[in-house]
Amino acid sequence: MVENTGVMDGSVVAGIDVGGTFTDLILIDGRAGGRVRIAKTPTTVDNQAFGVVAALADTGFPVAEIDLIVHGTTTTTNAVLERRLARTGMITTRGFRDVIELGRRTRPQPYGMTGVFVPVIPRDLRLEVAERMEASGKVRVPLDEEGLRAALRRLLEAGCESLVIHFLHAYANPAHELRAAEIARALWPNDHVTTGHSLLSEAREFERGVTAAVNASVQPILKRYVARLRDELHARGYARDFLVMNGNGGMISARFVTEEAAKTVMSGPASGVMAAAYTARRAGFDNLVTYDMGGTSTDVALIRNAQPAVSNEIEIEYAMPIHVPMVDVHTVGAGGGSIAHVDDAGLVQVGPESAGAAPGPICYGRGGTRPTVSDANLVLGRLNPRKLLSVDDPVSVETVRRAFAEAIGDRIGVDGVEAAGAVLKIGNLKMAGAIRMVSISRGHDPRDFALFAFGGAGPLHACALARELAIPRVIVPARPGITNALGCVVADLRHDFVRTVNRPVAEIDEAALRAVLAAQGEEGRALIAKEAVRPETIRLVHSADMQFVGQTHLINVPLPSTEITREEIQRLFEVAYFARFKVELPEIRANLVNLNTSVIGVRAAIDLSTLIDPAGRAERLEDALNETRRVWFDGKWLETPVYARERLPLDAVIAGPAILEQMDATTVIEPGDVARSDRDGNIIVEVGERA
Repeated sequence: MVENTGVMDGSVVAGIDVGGTFTDLILIDGRAGGRVRIAKTPTTVDNQAFGVVAALADTGFPVAEIDLIVHGTTTTTNAVLERRLARTGMITTRGFRDVIELGRRTRPQPYGMTGVFVPVIPRDLRLEVAERMEASGKVRVPLDEEGLRAALRRLLEAGCESLVIHFLHAYANPAHELRAAEIARALWPNDHVTTGHSLLSEAREFERGVTAAVNASVQPILKRYVARLRDELHARGYARDFLVMNGNGGMISARFVTEEAAKTVMSGPASGVMAAAYTARRAGFDNLVTYDMGGTSTDVALIRNAQPAVSNEIEIEYAMPIHVPMVDVHTVGAGGGSIAHVDDAGLVQVGPESAGAAPGPICYGRGGTRPTVSDANLVLGRLNPRKLLSVDDPVSVETVRRAFAEAIGDRIGVDGVEAAGAVLKIGNLKMAGAIRMVSISRGHDPRDFALFAFGGAGPLHACALARELAIPRVIVPARPGITNALGCVVADLRHDFVRTVNRPVAEIDEAALRAVLAAQGEEGRALIAKEAVRPETIRLVHSADMQFVGQTHLINVPLPSTEITREEIQRLFEVAYFARFKVELPEIRANLVNLNTSVIGVRAAIDLSTLIDPAGRAERLEDALNETRRVWFDGKWLETPVYARERLPLDAVIAGPAILEQMDATTVIEPGDVARSDRDGNIIVEVGERA
């Protein structure tokens, strides 16, 4: 469903993504014919706002003249993963304080009774009050308001900064949560009060409680960060609103983002996937495996029919489900900064420990002493030591090679070069495993997809991974190292809504179903109307989470419109179930658990053909040649041409082995592969047999 709204969008747009190692920026100047400026600066971990303004300064463009800034942040993701959370209290239904700790009868380790789990909110800060709502929405026990006030005072005395109100079955009737929030706001010293139903109106008390707890515990952290960034931008003349990426691949105004702070978790990876979908769609590719390798980790995702997979059942770590819609990204701890070592069994391991931005890999010259994947690429000739970004004190290749020999080679009986080669191969196998998790393990054949490689390190490894997985084609975008920042520029506004129904399909009230979907659409339109940016159109996407009666897990079933019948819902579920499991079960009744609506404000299209300045391209391939150097491939050195990617002619055809260098990334074309360019400057690599 699409509605015209007219266009009101800035002509100078800056997209900024803060990663674990680098802060990336792309600025598109519509007033100068789409001229592109890019910047890549080290992430300032203590205050990410400093890295953002440093990247803006590097562009040389006056901040006061930027019409719109869109920002992807790792603030909330890092806070959750590192458990650097605000002190938060929870008030819940009597007898249910341990729901968020008991979880789902799983174990941190699949084998053995080992592992630790620490809940987001400790038990002494989870208090109970008398109240009870039935699953039907009927009040069984009225809310004890005096008991609530006493619990609030105890949490304040305990130093809590944030509050969660999480009552049983509030999704069916939120009256008690609403009243409790009204009382709490009269006593609480700030606005950090989260009600479970307002963030996630669905059944499953554990998932809803953890989601609310995460939201409350990162809310003050995100609010302080947004305020610091706003102050830094205002000090440089930017007086307008800026937008923040959400984990669902959409954007929201910085004025509203802290209200649902949990939705910004995984916003960085989501922006990269959105950029991949946008870029590949223009290039004529609808089915992709996205491969984003940065300095700290590698993120992979699946795109089918030009639409990234979005899930509201993502668990970012053990017993940490955040049940708000997010782009379905699988992450492994293997990035350019992943540290290589030999374990007690004498096996070479890569990651998950990372050198990060400080001290970083050895080759950055910031004090790092332990060899990493980036260092391996340097030793093997794949990276040019003169082209590395943000090097404080240059380190020779020989020094890095000796570090591999001492840390790894001496322990497994090989020299430094062979040790670096082993690290590269093991890192590739680990990343290939992540790609299998989003493709083969979900019933998809990698041969039906193209591998879209980005991130500062992705194009270094992509062709080798594609050959390992029998993926026939690799796409390297024009600016792979800043693709996440590009995602901030091309992403749409988006709001997602979930409402629990939990009834057999045969018993559904069709009129009530249509009313829920219509109400979700109207709420989304109202929220988009409050944004500073006006989209070109508004698109509504409806779906249902369904299961057979008696099952636990859900299947998401797209709904073509709000005017849908019980029979049509049943048929669509059976089709989706058969597509997933290749089983028909006509004798079992289907159950409709949740109704979902995504309201998407589609922004104006961005021309990607200027991401690499057309005026800088050479007329002949030879004119783009920088040098020829020895590069290590499968145990031997090969003389390899090295090209300046920004100077490649659009009609260039390059047979591997070859290396393409640019400011934000290096692309390795393996022996046997053939690379071509398209109209937007993407490199399309046909993966051949090993030469």
